[in-house]
Amino acid sequence: MRAPLWQVDAFTDCPFTGNPAAVLVLESWLDDVVMQSIAAENNLSETAFLVKEAEGWRVRWFTPKVEVDLCGHATLASAWVVLNKVEPGDAVTFASRSGPLPVTREGGRLVLDFPSNPPRATMFPEHIERILGKQVREVLATKDHLVCVLDSVDAVATLTPDMGGIASLSKWAVIVTAPGGVGPGEGEVDFVSRFFAPKKGVGEDPVTGSAHCVLVPFWAKRLGKKTMVARQVSKRGGTLFVEDCGERIRIGGNVAPYLEGWVSV
Repeated sequence: MRAPLWQVDAFTDCPFTGNPAAVLVLESWLDDVVMQSIAAENNLSETAFLVKEAEGWRVRWFTPKVEVDLCGHATLASAWVVLNKVEPGDAVTFASRSGPLPVTREGGRLVLDFPSNPPRATMFPEHIERILGKQVREVLATKDHLVCVLDSVDAVATLTPDMGGIASLSKWAVIVTAPGGVGPGEGEVDFVSRFFAPKKGVGEDPVTGSAHCVLVPFWAKRLGKKTMVARQVSKRGGTLFVEDCGERIRIGGNVAPYLEGWVSV
């Protein structure tokens, strides 16, 4: 099997920042074990596999360890590949485990249309402040995510959590967030975040589109705003232009293509 591969930095317009995703365009689905092995070989937080089926494009996402139900940055990268390299245009809808995912090109950015996943208040997990090494103001949760609200941008940016401690929690991912401000060399943002998922083989994900399905409804209600700018303050960093649309979330971002080649297995 020989398939084209692209590596694209998502949620940035500058190479070596944002979140890198690999995208493979296949003629038909490979065995799951093979796709998982390719994702492990790529060793990026996600590899997206695309197949053009009778009804349209379908996407599947794999971390180095497991297949996941939803991935924002790899969907953004996949849309760039389809709309720029495979079927030039301004809109594509991917079938996925999480339902149909429309992506449109708007004003130079690509915009994802994802399901909203608002978090609910929950009990503080035991030792959460020790695990994060920071004082936690508030804790919320979804089925899969623990959301920890801190006091400031600096508290989130300087976080050095205990990854073993995070992996021991009942949820597979931890999102740490705080209200925004103005960072060095950055414009003002409404909120910031970081995302950790060692159980899924992703220590820290640089920029996590799907996490904003959780964060946008929370911050929209807290700040009284529908349209916001978010910044993920990981080492690579990335900016997301988001909108709360009720049951759906719009997540816009830029991309920086980095690599184009072939996979042969």
